[in-house]
Amino acid sequence: MTISTHLIETDKPRDVALLVGVELPNQDTPWTLEDSMAELAQLARTVDVEVVATLTQTLHEINPATLIGKGKVEELIALCTASGANIVIFDEELSPRQQRVLEKLLGLEIKLLDRTALILDIFAQHASTREGALQVELAQYEYRRPRLTRQWTHLARQAGGGGGRGGNAGVGLRGPGETQLEVDKREIVRRITHLKHELEEVRKHRQQYRQRRRQAAIPVVSLVGYTNAGKSTLLNALTGAAVYAADQLFATLDPTTRRLVLPGGREVLLTDTVGFIQKLPTDLVAAFRATLEEVSEADLLLHVVDITHQNALEQAETVGEVLAEIGATDKPIVTALNKIDRLLPDESERTHELRARFPDGIPVSALTGEGLEKLIVVIEELLTESFTAIKVHIPYREGELVALFHQRGLIEEEKHDATGTTLVGRLPERVAPLFARYRR
Repeated sequence: MTISTHLIETDKPRDVALLVGVELPNQDTPWTLEDSMAELAQLARTVDVEVVATLTQTLHEINPATLIGKGKVEELIALCTASGANIVIFDEELSPRQQRVLEKLLGLEIKLLDRTALILDIFAQHASTREGALQVELAQYEYRRPRLTRQWTHLARQAGGGGGRGGNAGVGLRGPGETQLEVDKREIVRRITHLKHELEEVRKHRQQYRQRRRQAAIPVVSLVGYTNAGKSTLLNALTGAAVYAADQLFATLDPTTRRLVLPGGREVLLTDTVGFIQKLPTDLVAAFRATLEEVSEADLLLHVVDITHQNALEQAETVGEVLAEIGATDKPIVTALNKIDRLLPDESERTHELRARFPDGIPVSALTGEGLEKLIVVIEELLTESFTAIKVHIPYREGELVALFHQRGLIEEEKHDATGTTLVGRLPERVAPLFARYRR
């Protein structure tokens, strides 16, 4: 058993936390316990909680009642007293039973959260649209429904709702307001049903929107990547958009789509969605199904990797796992190795490792613009490779189709005769069906 504790002397703000991490038996993950705990601390800081102590344990057997061992629980209680922590955050998701038992042992003065609850809280803080708020609220209720214990009764004394970006509720308190948190499980189930219905309407609306995009025959490039890899900054740099971007986890939550004109004159739609993270809560993935479909239905994925992060390889592997979970691994992918402006001279070894992992990766700086021209060219080339060879004879009355071929395709030969225009070239797969009746 490996035990690690670390106390930090500091002036304590209103909320200070003690973090608990475990190394589980037969755990298949590229992340070390130390790196996962560092990320958990960053998540805590995102909601203005200061970490004053950490406690870790290597488990050979999981305690079904408390996750960690009995002796470790006693050490946890003592460390809470010594450090002055009023919040305990576990890096693993706690079962409802573990939540109840630990709450009882820690006492009324200590708030108990796990990584899932913390991520949900961050999402509640950053959801700025109705769709985002609905998605987060649904995930919160799904998570809290089996955990309705006295721990959540303190929420009834709070004003309801996080209010989106800048909400001032305490950590773990954003989201459903007091009236929702005082109801029983039956009413919560009713609320979940209502939220799912509303989100299904959102999903139908998104499907209609995607159908219109398909009819307009504009290729879609979806930005994916680990949270804080620089996706929003890259979207802004490529399209001149003004999407909120900050150096913090989950700075943006709601999907954004902007137009980008490629060097050949064709337009594509760039779509930025929520960033990924290891141990992404299942309820959150399910709630965000409508927006994650933007990824699974894109023509090409632009994977943004923070080349300066010490866990860049692990982050990239996590992104791959999430893409597999949502069924988006069959898409062509362009990898942007972002933030090269922050690389130090002694970090060349890490750069070589990443280039070996991503031999076709494009080094870029979304902040300074370095490498963006090459990135756009590669995006255009990869989109063109997926084009379908086609020969059509279009009657003159269908002049709009000829214009569409010029706008969206590559023309290798064009001839005119008495009945119409013959075009030989290549078209995106989503555009080719519009010409089916005139193929030769």
